[in-house]
Amino acid sequence: MKRFHVHVNVDQLDRSIRFYTTLFGVAPSVLKPDYAKWMLDDPRVNFAISQRGRQAGVDHLGVQAEDDAELAAIGARLQAADAVALAERATTCCYARSDKFWAEDPQGVRWESFRTHGEATTYAGAAQESGAACCGPAPSGDSAAACCGPAANCC
Repeated sequence: MKRFHVHVNVDQLDRSIRFYTTLFGVAPSVLKPDYAKWMLDDPRVNFAISQRGRQAGVDHLGVQAEDDAELAAIGARLQAADAVALAERATTCCYARSDKFWAEDPQGVRWESFRTHGEATTYAGAAQESGAACCGPAPSGDSAAACCGPAANCC
């Protein structure tokens, strides 16, 4: 069964963690100096926040697949619609190792479809921190927001 995903950029991580912990009635399942994540079952959502120097607000939405077949089906639908902006295999982002398909809807909302294979000790992999793509393509028309490079401080 798939899980809805929401990632929000925040200005004040500690204050946001207190708010969302109160709202959800449970502490984050992942807590890092710049990131927190709640894996909720009611509602079934992977809700993440990060403080990485990006504009506050919703960064992206997504669908988390539980297995390779679910992710492949989502990817096939996106490819059939010519909507895949970036496909990633074994990428490190958000303290996790994942396979992903990134797309953008007609309004410019970024969508991440992914399957997580395990945890990571860093927010992004070494290649991503040095400037390569991570956490999806930059939002439309925002070439300055290319993800996860040190100058962009994104995702």
